[in-house]
Amino acid sequence: METFFQGRRLRLRARLCVVGISLCLAGMAFADEQQAAPEQTTAFSKLHDFTARATSHASELVIRAMGMIGIRYKYGGTAPENGLDCSGLVRYVFKDAWGADLPRTSEEMSRVGEKVDTKNLQPGDLVFYHTLRHAFSHVGIYLGDNKFIHAPSPGGQVRVESMDLSYWKKRFNGARRINEPE
Repeated sequence: METFFQGRRLRLRARLCVVGISLCLAGMAFADEQQAAPEQTTAFSKLHDFTARATSHASELVIRAMGMIGIRYKYGGTAPENGLDCSGLVRYVFKDAWGADLPRTSEEMSRVGEKVDTKNLQPGDLVFYHTLRHAFSHVGIYLGDNKFIHAPSPGGQVRVESMDLSYWKKRFNGARRINEPE
């Protein structure tokens, strides 16, 4: 059993390194832009400060969510130790990362925060699907690059999936952005 958990920790560390490297590269690209246009330093500086704050808050959500990969699905599950369902995963990650109390069900979550157009999705946004013959019956957390993390269904585990798969494209209901509590 010890070997199982050691392997899981190593995989988690590798995933976190990939996320960290991606965020660093994005920051370096932004810094290069800032140096290329010194006359706009003040505007870029303000934008950079805002982007850095937003990125760090979103990255905190993404890192916490990625730490849940492999947790088994359990209908009504609200804690990793016992298993998580889709809304339990989202609720747990937001509470753990930000201390935010989200509603219990995906349908209730679909009414909080601000509506986001698909082309404006950012890491940490909630993405909703109709998987049980009614709207907003499934929720996940957007990771970027058209990928999201979710707790799929009985017998499954928390995992990352592509929003480009036809199954998810057909069932997409929309997205919401939850602002970090003050």
